Amino acid sequence: MASNGTNRSLLSGLVDPTPPKSNENTSKIRRYRRCKSAPTADFLPAEIGLNNLQRSASIFGKPHPHYLRMAAYLGVYLSAGTICFYSVKSQITGKKTNGIVDSIYFCIVTMTTVGYGDLVPNSVLAKLLACAFVFAGMGLGGIMLSKAADYLVEKQEILLIKALHRRQKLGPMDMQKEVETNGLRYKCILFLIIISVLIIVGTVVLALVEGMDFVDAFYCVCSTITTLGYGDKSFSTTGGRSFAIIWILTSTISLGRFFLHIAELNTLKRQKKLVNWVLNRRMTAIDLEAADLDGDGDVSAAEFIIYKLREMGKICQEDISPILKEFEDLDVDQSGTLSTSDITLAQNPQTNS
Repeated sequence: MASNGTNRSLLSGLVDPTPPKSNENTSKIRRYRRCKSAPTADFLPAEIGLNNLQRSASIFGKPHPHYLRMAAYLGVYLSAGTICFYSVKSQITGKKTNGIVDSIYFCIVTMTTVGYGDLVPNSVLAKLLACAFVFAGMGLGGIMLSKAADYLVEKQEILLIKALHRRQKLGPMDMQKEVETNGLRYKCILFLIIISVLIIVGTVVLALVEGMDFVDAFYCVCSTITTLGYGDKSFSTTGGRSFAIIWILTSTISLGRFFLHIAELNTLKRQKKLVNWVLNRRMTAIDLEAADLDGDGDVSAAEFIIYKLREMGKICQEDISPILKEFEDLDVDQSGTLSTSDITLAQNPQTNS
């Protein structure tokens, strides 16, 4: 790059080439334009399915088909599990209530790996079915249902933001920006609230429906949502198991997502500390040499930005090398910059001959 000896910026499009006016005491530091949206952003997400992850659609719009598919997968899983376990109900030992309710309940307990032991497969076929459904259920819960939980929480983030900023009038864009800035904190708060409500509701239901005292009910709730499942206390009535079908699934997933977001929040804090350290430390001659990507002895603004991003851990050499290779392939005239003629010649090499 820049083989003609000119000291051009590595990514000259970032820099505003307009010189400052001579009659004003303007800073010599060059200003950077905002990057315009890349043309590929208009079609690439749709091609590779990334538009399923757009937060604006999931927060302000109707449920995305991605989440509807997850609900359909859950329905298929529970339907198949209920049919299979109902067909071998005579081969499952333990305290039984209603055949269909017990089958769905056993499917949920298996899927969430709670495993109370109040219903136990007692034949080769029943054991093989339990093995198959526990692996399928763990995959379904970990990959798809967790995203559905996030979707439901994102729906409530707007209510939390409005409550925290009730004296301010925030538009959709302001709320979206607030969610992007403090999204992890809001998720932790919301999941903590949801888990607290589920614990209270579960304790009350176990006390009223199952006849447990509040200590045993709370003990059973805690052993359930953590998937500990000792089995000394569990849901043993038709009403209790009907409630447990929804409650166990919701509580175990919510607790898992809460701890996941706590870990993500701690990681984010460490990343911010690293960014502050990188931005506040003094540059040395060794740093400048490392930042000089094209080896011309000078560090351009773009090279400086890339070097700082590498220090922050946001990009690595494996990210940079293929991009630089693509730039060199497109820079047909070896000027160090890209123009329309370069793109035309690179895409139609026969015109260069």
